[in-house]
Amino acid sequence: MKIESLMFLESTDRTYFWHPFTQMKVYEEEGGIIFERGEGVYLYDIYGNKYIDAISSLWCNIHGHNHPKLNEALINQLNKVAHTTTLGNSNVPAIMLSKKLVDITPSCLQRVFYSEDGAEAMEIAIKLSYHYFKNLGQERPYFISFEGAYHGDTIGSVSVGSVSLFHDTYKPLLFKTYKLPSPYIFSKSHHVQDLLDMLEKLLKDIHDKTSAIVMESGMQAASGFLVYPKGFMKSVYEMAKHYGVLFIADEVATGFGRTGSMFYVEQEGICPDFMALGKGITGGYMPLAATLTTKAIYDAFLGEYEELKHFFHGHTYTGNNLACAVALKNIEIFEEENVLGLLKEKINYLEKRLKEFESLKHVKETRQLGFMAAVELAKDKKEPYEIKQRIGFKVANYAKKKGVFLRPLGNNMTLVMPLSIGFEEMDKVLDVLYESIKAVTEEL
Repeated sequence: MKIESLMFLESTDRTYFWHPFTQMKVYEEEGGIIFERGEGVYLYDIYGNKYIDAISSLWCNIHGHNHPKLNEALINQLNKVAHTTTLGNSNVPAIMLSKKLVDITPSCLQRVFYSEDGAEAMEIAIKLSYHYFKNLGQERPYFISFEGAYHGDTIGSVSVGSVSLFHDTYKPLLFKTYKLPSPYIFSKSHHVQDLLDMLEKLLKDIHDKTSAIVMESGMQAASGFLVYPKGFMKSVYEMAKHYGVLFIADEVATGFGRTGSMFYVEQEGICPDFMALGKGITGGYMPLAATLTTKAIYDAFLGEYEELKHFFHGHTYTGNNLACAVALKNIEIFEEENVLGLLKEKINYLEKRLKEFESLKHVKETRQLGFMAAVELAKDKKEPYEIKQRIGFKVANYAKKKGVFLRPLGNNMTLVMPLSIGFEEMDKVLDVLYESIKAVTEEL
């Protein structure tokens, strides 16, 4: 492109495009990367600069960009039909993907409801759990979740979430939920049983008014990858079962290999009543999400038409043909190319390399769950950086100049690399991150 065209793009971007989770005053002043194309683990901007995509384009890219098999699946379906409604009708890719998702998820999950993103997948799980008990003649308006949780940005998912930065503005719009402290806090003090005791006390009081307990799988991702103690999620699940409350597992961020298994719930040995999937479901190609549930819950919605037990929810693009076709191919690549088997060595290598960051003066700690990791930055071990210092963004901007694309969560530098990344590219990401943290924090 000519320089005039590039400048026009930048100007037009800042003038008309309102970006998500972005302070536009800052963006209008500083701008961002305008990406033009991708190849494998690399992204290229309109100026031809090359970056390793160290966050998988917001945690969704699995096998790399511009993957020939995913491209082919998309093109093949495009040459048939791009979209047909699934309201009272169906399409071949959605049918086949439903069967495949049931095959690869825990055995109790037998039905699939599609949507377009993880927030809606969670919204559906919330609505279905309440509606399920309603169809059984029970009024259960309450949900139990955890402080520090993020389940999306729709009203229902925000109601069960608890990230004050994102959610406080909308409190008057939210329905009542019960929030317990973050499991991460208790894991640091080795008093996890105290939290489980708090949960049991609450369940004894309100279990007959509670539809579901809602949890992110394995960790609280948007709060900075706050990893749960091993077995905690299973203990919560078992308590939900004991008190007759449904259990919703949010696998939107952790699903499709991110934690080392296809889904984190496998590591806990549980089969939730609902499991929400998103992000990696299409390998990072198309907007698609899914809410899986049990046959027992599905059966509660069956009845004569005039009983109106059916689930009144759905969008124009629910079960989109293109998205489902590429999602099927994404799963096939997992199966055909031993993706999870090859990932084990990368997870171990990442763990080894992360230890190097602990020697940096302004690194509070590192956290890892499978192939997802965070490096938390702070003034010292007890005092965080102030929000106005924008330390995370300064580190990301430094790394950008070195050819690594990052997006921080506050003062947490997160790594969610494509599962296909090689060791040489991993080394570059980690070397650049180390250098960037050192350079930015030591000049303050």
